[in-house]
Amino acid sequence: MTQRKLGRGVAVVGAGMSQFGTFPEKATRDLFVEAFREMRASVDKGLDPRDIEALFIGNYSSDLFEHQGHTAPIMADWVGLTPRPAVRIEDACASSGVALRQGIMAVASGLHDVVLVGGIEKMSNLPTAEVTDTLATAGDVLYEIPAGFTFPGFYGAIASAYMARYGATPEALMRVGIKNHENGALNSKAQFNISIGGIMQARQASAAKKGRPVPQWSDEMAFLQDDVYNPMIAWPLRLFDCSPITDGAAALLLVSEELAGSFSDTPIAIIGAGQASDRALPNRPDLTSLGAARHASQQAYQMAGVTPQDVKIAEVHDCFTVAEIVATEDLGFFEPGQGFVAAEEGLTARNGLRPVNTSGGLKAKGHPVGASGAAQVIEVWKQMRGEAGPRQVDRDVDIALTHNVGGTGQTCVVHIFERR
Repeated sequence: MTQRKLGRGVAVVGAGMSQFGTFPEKATRDLFVEAFREMRASVDKGLDPRDIEALFIGNYSSDLFEHQGHTAPIMADWVGLTPRPAVRIEDACASSGVALRQGIMAVASGLHDVVLVGGIEKMSNLPTAEVTDTLATAGDVLYEIPAGFTFPGFYGAIASAYMARYGATPEALMRVGIKNHENGALNSKAQFNISIGGIMQARQASAAKKGRPVPQWSDEMAFLQDDVYNPMIAWPLRLFDCSPITDGAAALLLVSEELAGSFSDTPIAIIGAGQASDRALPNRPDLTSLGAARHASQQAYQMAGVTPQDVKIAEVHDCFTVAEIVATEDLGFFEPGQGFVAAEEGLTARNGLRPVNTSGGLKAKGHPVGASGAAQVIEVWKQMRGEAGPRQVDRDVDIALTHNVGGTGQTCVVHIFERR
């Protein structure tokens, strides 16, 4: 593989996101304004929006979710950036991760010095069945969808194959959910700002208030094994193995490395970027790994000149709990078949050997599909600057990674960051 390098250095000097959740009273543009305002306030030495030269915004399907196309110039208008060029990028759930890569290339090439990268999605306008249908358009409608797959079905098949090959159990998946909800409980922007234990208590309180028998569980695992309160969605995936329907937006400010000191006391350099594609699910020789993730991470590691062992924290695409386990193997953190063991042993916990998804991940923070990739960067940016508050990890974070997947794994983009 030819080793690629950026034409010039690129840094993140500002990052912000809206609250993640469901907001019937808000449109996508409202959420993006929230994210933009927080990003602007985060720039240490201030930002004059007139310095922004272009906007790259990830969005999966405002067309179907909101019946609104041509969203990029609308976002530019609402944050006062017209007449700057604004481009919408669609790569399913990897849309804003790919938008970030496009923004990096725009700066690294010298075409622009200061660009805004965003991610947006407003999913809650539609009922659940229609959200499922909309997301299904990210699958292969000629082969995958006619076979009866929905996205829980896709990842249920991946989980089944993984369990059959390596001997993992559904309880290993549950450990991922418990961990990510614990992290989400420390994230004020998370959709599920509550632990699994907190959810248990809320269910018990609700039953008592309604005069119904109060359910009793010995621990979080017993709750997650309860078919009533955590029903099966697509075996072996249950409700709490699945990321939620989410509205949200994220915004990042990228600048050339030589200008970074004019904006921030602690800029975060982007030292590696990789993107790859894969075949549809029926044409893959192996369902226990995502080929696009392996190739994208190899590109990113080579560009950055680092190894998986150098990465201190990572935000990975846990649209379903099994996806996090597979990601930790594809990224080289653990050997094939050892990702689930690492999850069971707490190695990926916030203060474990290799913290993964300290934000709560897509599982707890929420998954507004077009915004998720950019939102991952916000978490590593905060962790690297020591600004993650109660979820700050207990080590120096000089190297971090984000991993953003689109569709059934047909797209993956990986970025590596360094605090210098």
